[in-house]
Amino acid sequence: MPLESSSRVVRALTRRGYNAQREAVTLIAESETPGLALEVAIDAAGDDALVLTVEHVREALSADPVPDPEAVAEADDPASGPGANVSPATSDAGGRDSSAGSGARADDPSVSTGTSTPDPTDVAGRVPPETGGSAGGDRSPPAPVVRNDMTGESTGTGEYDEFVGVFRDRYERLSGQLRGRVNHRPVDSVESMGAGADVEIIGLVNDIRSTASGHWLIELEDTTGTFPCLVMKDRDIADLVDELLMDECIAVSGSLADDSGIVFVDAIHFPDVPRTHRPSTADRHVQAALVSDVHVGSQEFLADAWGRFADWLHTEEAEHVEYLLIAGDMVEGVGVYPDQDEELDIVDIYEQYEAFAEHLKQVPGDVEIVMIPGNHDAVRLAEPQPGFDEELREIMSVHDPRIVSNPAMVDVEGVSILMYHGVSLDEVIAELPEEKASYDEPHRAMYQLLKKRHVAPQFGGKTRVAPEERDYLVVDDVPDVFHTGHVHKLGWGKYHNVLAVNSGCWQAQTDFQRSVNIDPDAGYAPILDLDTLEMTVRKFR
Repeated sequence: MPLESSSRVVRALTRRGYNAQREAVTLIAESETPGLALEVAIDAAGDDALVLTVEHVREALSADPVPDPEAVAEADDPASGPGANVSPATSDAGGRDSSAGSGARADDPSVSTGTSTPDPTDVAGRVPPETGGSAGGDRSPPAPVVRNDMTGESTGTGEYDEFVGVFRDRYERLSGQLRGRVNHRPVDSVESMGAGADVEIIGLVNDIRSTASGHWLIELEDTTGTFPCLVMKDRDIADLVDELLMDECIAVSGSLADDSGIVFVDAIHFPDVPRTHRPSTADRHVQAALVSDVHVGSQEFLADAWGRFADWLHTEEAEHVEYLLIAGDMVEGVGVYPDQDEELDIVDIYEQYEAFAEHLKQVPGDVEIVMIPGNHDAVRLAEPQPGFDEELREIMSVHDPRIVSNPAMVDVEGVSILMYHGVSLDEVIAELPEEKASYDEPHRAMYQLLKKRHVAPQFGGKTRVAPEERDYLVVDDVPDVFHTGHVHKLGWGKYHNVLAVNSGCWQAQTDFQRSVNIDPDAGYAPILDLDTLEMTVRKFR
């Protein structure tokens, strides 16, 4: 049975207002009379069913009914009317309703392929370029491959030895990225070297302080001990000290003082992204929508803007958008900040997820969805955050999203996308100079995390870190795209050929945000061309 039959079944179900399990669509498509099987399965499901299940289809197939030519013909005709969405394994992009979004799109779709934070007026006024390539034909989008997902793998109990273990793992993995550039000597062997000897040390930043003369003293720690390293204030590398965070892994090169008790630093090395990095791209024209911070349940959730976005996804213009990647904070949550209950439209956390699931149903059923949790979601606050529990997964099961941990590396059509909600961005922005990290240009703070090859390097501050057998927050492999949210600001740019995108939010300014001077960029959807890694930013508010 050709794949086109599956997509026709999907469209027929969509026209009738049904969602369906993937296996159910496959069974219908592979039956001898797909149209008849579909009709009988709908009868078996009954009027109250929202989802057509495998059991409904099997019951229909076992009944062996007499074929109805009109039913068969109706199921084999491409569905063109709006309706509920189906989550098939074999649907095609051309099966979307091209009329569902008519008159409901944002005022003017916008485009940008630049490397700076957009001006909202400018974003709303540009026209997207023509795109070529295949629309995907009758093939279904391959399922994303997820790496570094620690859901169900948590072992931490909070014991002291576990924290020691996670930092030891951090050091071993990040020092491994630096050893190709420096001839590392363990601290205990440096202590025995003679005055004036050239030394190179790799360590975690244990302390940073200024001397009475205005120089910088950095204490590095490896698995054998700690050692002080002095950066003179008049050296060019003194500016790099402003970028350092506690607990990150760096290497220094220099020479020992006369008493061999300190290193005079000549160079500072970060794990960093190699400048020779060349990103991978998809072998066909296909797009992914990058969004975050939906915040369903808040009085300020922009339901109309989300509806326009979902309607646009049904249009012919969006036929190449086959993936939706959501970087956390699907709901507003409960008790996240003081007096939050006064700003809630839905006060029960499970009802918030039920409402989010209803909004998710508006997305075309043939779009592959991947989501990670954020600090407003109903998971532990300490990072890494595992994916949702079974109860929440069941609530959102109609669209069959892929729910993984925060952070996670997601391979989409050969493009490696690092998804991280972004709580540590608050810390980076607070600690570093404004020209290197700010809320107005959140992608620059993301550059710092790429440079450090760790999404939350500083321990004990605003970012809670859970002890695990390994440090899931280390960026072992260089991503092609780095996608975050959390700060509710839109910004993107390229760092050593890695596209960094903070995708804004779908929540208008709350009273709490106003009190802390947060002016959100809401109602935007960055659309990423996976074959070129160029990006279009569309406005739906």
